[in-house]
Amino acid sequence: MSWTAGSSTTRTTGAPDAPGAWKARAWAELEAARARVLAMLAGLPERVLRNQHSPLMSPLIWDVAHIANYEEQWLLRALGAPALTDPAFDTLYDAFRHPRSIRSTLPLLPPEAAFAYAARVREAVREHLMERVPEHSFEPLLVDGFVFGMVAQHEQQHAETLAATLQLMTEVEYRIPSQRLLPRAGRVPREPVFIPGGPVRLGTDAPWAYDNEQPSHVREVAPFLLDAHPVTNGDYLAFIESGGYEDSRWWHPKGWDFVRAERLGHPQFWLPQDQGRWLRRRFGQVEPLPPDEPVQHVCWYEADAYARWAGKRLPTEAEWEKAARGSDGALREHPWGHGAPTSARANLGGDAWRPAPVGSHPEGVSQDGVWGLLGDVWEWTSSDFQPYAGFRAYPYREYSEVFFGDEYKVLRGGAWASAPVAVRNGFRNWDYPIRRQIFAGFRCASAV
Repeated sequence: MSWTAGSSTTRTTGAPDAPGAWKARAWAELEAARARVLAMLAGLPERVLRNQHSPLMSPLIWDVAHIANYEEQWLLRALGAPALTDPAFDTLYDAFRHPRSIRSTLPLLPPEAAFAYAARVREAVREHLMERVPEHSFEPLLVDGFVFGMVAQHEQQHAETLAATLQLMTEVEYRIPSQRLLPRAGRVPREPVFIPGGPVRLGTDAPWAYDNEQPSHVREVAPFLLDAHPVTNGDYLAFIESGGYEDSRWWHPKGWDFVRAERLGHPQFWLPQDQGRWLRRRFGQVEPLPPDEPVQHVCWYEADAYARWAGKRLPTEAEWEKAARGSDGALREHPWGHGAPTSARANLGGDAWRPAPVGSHPEGVSQDGVWGLLGDVWEWTSSDFQPYAGFRAYPYREYSEVFFGDEYKVLRGGAWASAPVAVRNGFRNWDYPIRRQIFAGFRCASAV
C-alpha cells in the first residue's frame, strides 16, 4: 500500500491587524505547509513510511501524526475547541518523551489513519478559525494570529526534517516530486566584505517571531570582514586535498576526537572516486559534485576546522545579523529589505531540492554586498545557543528554553529546504556541533 496525496507576557499586545488580514495569511500558510508535506510523501509505500531510516530521525509517519497532534493542541484545544482524539496521543507524539531512535517501536497510527487524522484536524481548524476565532483579540495567542503562525512554521520545519530523513533513506530510491529550475549563476566577489562596526539590533518583535528571538535589543559589534558568499564545494575540496582531515592543528579537540572516532574524511554524502573525482548522493541519485554550490552536510566542527585552515574563523551570530541587517542601521526583516522572500531573492521553500550555485540571486544581496545570507544552506556561527537578556519562555518552555547552553551551536539564515515563513534576519536555529544530516554549511569571518 502506498500513500497518494489528495486533493505570554512577552507577546505584543497592541492592536491586531485589520479585520481578517491575519486570518487570510494564517490559512494560506497552513495550507501551503500541508500541501508540501503531502507532496513530499505521496506514493511512498507503507513500509517506507513506517520504517526508521536513521536513529537520528523519526519514522516519516510519526512526523505526520505529530504535526496533526501539535495542531490539535494549539489551534483547537488551546483556543477552546473540544478534543478530537484520545489524550494518549499527546504522550505518543510528544517529542520530549520518546527519543527519535525508538519511535518506530511505539504503537503509531498506520499511514492511512495518520493522514486521515491530519485531515480531520485541519478541517476542524478551518471551521474554528473562520467561525469562532475572533478577528480582534488581545489574548496573546491570538494577537496578529501568533499561534497560527507558530503552527504553520512548525509544520514547515517538520517538512524540512522530512527532507533530511528522505536524504538519509537508502532502502528505496526517492523520486523527487518536482524540481524548480534555479536561476543562472552570476559572478560574485571573491574578496571578503568589510562590515563596519557599531550597534546592531538583534532579534525581532515581529508578530510571528519565536520567544528565543526576543526581546529585540542593541549590541555593539566591532568591524570585521565576512565572506561575500558561503564556502563552496570547490573551496572545501581544497581543504580536503590539503590533508585537512588528517591534521589536528585545525580541529577543536572534541572535533578531532569526533573525526577520528567516525573516520571522517569529507562531508556527508560525498563519494570519492579515482583520480581525484568526486560524486555525491542526493535523494537517491548519484551525480557529479557541483563545485560552485555552497557546501552542505558539514557539522560545526568541520566548519570550524576549515575556517582555521583558511586563517579565518566562524562569525558570531551578532556579526551574522549585523551583516544581514546592513551597516546603515535600518531594521530590515531580510537582507534585501522588507519584501517577501521570493525565488528571485533567495533559494527557499524546498522545491529546488538543492542549494543554488553562489551568485544565483543578485536581488537578495545585502546592503553591504553580502550574497546568499538567506536560503541555500544554514550557516554555522561560533555562538552557543543562549537566551537574550530579558528572555521569557512563551508559549511553552520546550521550544527554546530547555536547549539553552553550551551544548548547542547557533545556525542562521535558513536553507533551500526552509520555508519563507520560517526565515528572517532574527531567526535562530540550533543543533549539536556533530550534526551533519541537516542542510548546513557556513561562511567565514576575520578581524579587520
